[in-house]
Amino acid sequence: MTTGNILLVTISALVGQMLSPSTSLTTLPIAMQMLGLLLTTVPASLVMAKTGRKLGFSLGNVIGTLGAFIGFVSLSLSHFYLFCVATFLIGVGIGFATLYRFAAIEASDKPARAISMIMASGVIAAVLGPNLAVWVNHHFPAINYANSFLALTCVYLIALCLLQMVTFNEVSEQQSTLAPRKIKEIISQPQFVIAALIGMISYSVMNLLMTATPLAMHRHGFDLAESALVIEWHVLGMFLPSFFTGKLVERYRGVNMIVAGCVFMLACAVINLLGVSHWHFMTALFLLGVGWNFMFISATALVSQTYEPHERAKTQAANEFFVFSMVVVSSLFAGWLESEIGWQPLNIWSVPIVCVALGASLWFKNYSLPEPNVGKI
Repeated sequence: MTTGNILLVTISALVGQMLSPSTSLTTLPIAMQMLGLLLTTVPASLVMAKTGRKLGFSLGNVIGTLGAFIGFVSLSLSHFYLFCVATFLIGVGIGFATLYRFAAIEASDKPARAISMIMASGVIAAVLGPNLAVWVNHHFPAINYANSFLALTCVYLIALCLLQMVTFNEVSEQQSTLAPRKIKEIISQPQFVIAALIGMISYSVMNLLMTATPLAMHRHGFDLAESALVIEWHVLGMFLPSFFTGKLVERYRGVNMIVAGCVFMLACAVINLLGVSHWHFMTALFLLGVGWNFMFISATALVSQTYEPHERAKTQAANEFFVFSMVVVSSLFAGWLESEIGWQPLNIWSVPIVCVALGASLWFKNYSLPEPNVGKI
């Protein structure tokens, strides 16, 4: 599913630029993807609580496959709004897939490392997603990159077959004799509030700049291959550190890794303000990815310490809903902001938002309660 996400980032804004009736709707396809993801977060958690992880992930994969095929049809017909339906369905599929990291926690006594290894699989998507778009468009040219979505349909079908070979460690929420707390009590915990806030800021700022990047590069004369290379390095920054982020979280505490992530994101903004060469885009987006990785993995680990096993479904659903509601907003406004205020002012706007996350993490670092022991699941 991550491959589909990266492919959409690589070409959806460009498709929107070609087909949308208004510049304000350029990033509507990506916003629809994120809306589908957002609306799925709660149902996906509840479905998996009832039916198990494998059936839930399989359902999400089937929906994503349908979305990819509709994407092929819609682009072949140059139908913008049908393409938005396709990205919405792909978003629904990705909404199920976001829970892979929580499934990994349930199968390990070291949650931070488990999250890291799941995220590390995104390295494959970092290479496959952008290159799939470029390779298919080069060897099998079609109107509006339509064949890229036909190839994505095949990738999803292969993933669905591989999924059937995986055994998940199902955690029954009926086993506990403890009465579950009300969701209001769980999400009002300071640790949950900080973790959700960090997740919201890290993902929305990253998504805002990532979504606007292909548009900004196109505006400055770069072609699809050059934009795809920048996105590839950005996604490598997002997932490559995952091989060691878990160990760093365990050694230095999640809150310190969040601070480091904020520094990387601020460095991204500074580099983007210094120039618009290919080197500037590539370096800045790579640092943006690393910053997101440190912040998001650490925030997820903090969330996993705020609930008991029998409270997992509703707590995970609440966290995902909070995070991806902000991602939808950032996706919807990315194209409009890049068009109306420009690339560099957009980066200036990101600075105070990241500083809020930095301030919140520093406050939590000095919070009177110690960080709970990892491995509560």
